[in-house]
Amino acid sequence: MSLTTNCLVTGGAGFIGSNLADELIRRGARVRIIDNFSTGFRENLEEISGDFDFVEGDLNDDRALEDAVSGIDIVFHQAALPSVPRSVENPIETHEACASATLKLLVKAKDRGVRRFVYAASSSAYGDQETLPKVETMKVDPLSPYAAAKLMGEQYCSVFHRIYGLETFSLRYFNVFGPRQNPSSMYSGVISRFIDALMKEESPLIYGDGEQSRDFTYVANVVDANIKAAEAADGAGETFNAANGERISLNELLSVLKKITGRESVEAVYKESRKGDVKHSQADNQKAVAMLGYQNLVGLEEGLRKTIDWWKHSRFAS
Repeated sequence: MSLTTNCLVTGGAGFIGSNLADELIRRGARVRIIDNFSTGFRENLEEISGDFDFVEGDLNDDRALEDAVSGIDIVFHQAALPSVPRSVENPIETHEACASATLKLLVKAKDRGVRRFVYAASSSAYGDQETLPKVETMKVDPLSPYAAAKLMGEQYCSVFHRIYGLETFSLRYFNVFGPRQNPSSMYSGVISRFIDALMKEESPLIYGDGEQSRDFTYVANVVDANIKAAEAADGAGETFNAANGERISLNELLSVLKKITGRESVEAVYKESRKGDVKHSQADNQKAVAMLGYQNLVGLEEGLRKTIDWWKHSRFAS
């Protein structure tokens, strides 16, 4: 990343966004962050080890959007309401935060001469198809308002490349976890909630029988995927999986975490499955490897250990 590159990270006070901003600054980019703190935290901004500009505001607010995008070369669009259950409860809120905000950001990026636009898409676009691993050429089949809204943003990215020449890259994330992920909400990622419960010697909650499987991806991997997409010579207008490339059931995941944390006597509590949840998910990364030079830098168990180490020194441990 060039010292002269001006980057915007939307949702930069969030889990993935703050990790991405941190790495961009480390690589020498000039970074601006926009966040409305609907799901992000000021504490995440405080952990970023470098200087950045900050715009507090919503992407659906034109003034804040103008302040954020002005003078920017590359947009990394991470902002969203990342929750299937929340979208089932309030689909309009999810649509506005995901689809509408993405469209407005794309329009502003086009109008202000942004060169490249890297979009945090979602593996939820694949739905609950039985075929594994998921490949980008498969049909899309979203099962929740969140999945539909994120897919709409991805499709807008493709259209804006075709019509306006904006260099868009969509990265379908698969269950990202790692430091700065909030474990204190019912909408939080399962790994952050499992770790929080185990470290407090409380029973983790599992929806369903726990045999559902996921491709859990450490945050450093998707951060690197974003930067690779920002620097790629080819692939504009296309969609790429960004994942670990392996899957593990929630029951197996909990067993691994119990061993790492030494909480092997703690038992899970099982509740009814949630609407919109898929049964199995696993990515094929070959396209991202071939076209972007994507690498799986950190494997599952190493990532779990790094996340637990972070939790021990975080505000959630107190």
